[in-house]
Amino acid sequence: MPAISYQLYGSRNWPLLDTLAMLYATGFNEVEGYGALFAQAPSLTEDLATAGLNMPTLHYGLADLERDPGAAIDLAQAVGAEAVFAPFLDAEDRPTDRAGWEVFAERLVAAGKPLQKAGLIFGWHNHDFELVDLGDGVTPLDIIAGASPDLKLELDLGWVVRAGLDPVHLIRTYGDQIHSAHIKDLAPQGDCVDEDGWADVGYGVMDWTAIHGALQGAGVSRYVIEHDNPNDHHRFASRSLATVQAL
Repeated sequence: MPAISYQLYGSRNWPLLDTLAMLYATGFNEVEGYGALFAQAPSLTEDLATAGLNMPTLHYGLADLERDPGAAIDLAQAVGAEAVFAPFLDAEDRPTDRAGWEVFAERLVAAGKPLQKAGLIFGWHNHDFELVDLGDGVTPLDIIAGASPDLKLELDLGWVVRAGLDPVHLIRTYGDQIHSAHIKDLAPQGDCVDEDGWADVGYGVMDWTAIHGALQGAGVSRYVIEHDNPNDHHRFASRSLATVQAL
């Protein structure tokens, strides 16, 4: 069984210390941090240690990383992280054609070099906008993955399905370039509207048995449970962890 982590973004509407205590009591040992959290939690390293949790992976804004890679490295080393993922592009910053995505992919390769030199893994976390067909079946995520074998992926499976693609196919396509996976479930059409259409893992439409088999075949060793907008994060955390542990 891979390591199981929890993306703290889903608990942004609750106090951090309460969240960390809840996650540990629920059975988590690992969490994943995100950009806004780092500015809001100056005692993060101590808070994690007090709660008994580790933070092996981080989401860190690309522009912030390019502006001051040393700060990202210092943070990763302080919390004991092994990998840093750039997580998102605002709509106005997204390339619109293949050539633009090729330039962006090279930007990612360059941004990752200081982190890799410091012994960290660096990569990209997708949403659905990187999964559009640019022509001949090529997507922006294909271009990103093809830019360098050292540029790893944190494949968000919920966004893969929301984009209308087959997660098992993409897992097999990217293989060992996938460092970790976001385990996120999609509610049936019209359900969970108050939670932006996301579901607790195992309570939506995703075939987790098939997905888990493909992830294990690709050697993915960390599953990061995520929900972008749960109205009850304890319910989400406990039910989702039970689903993943039963795979």
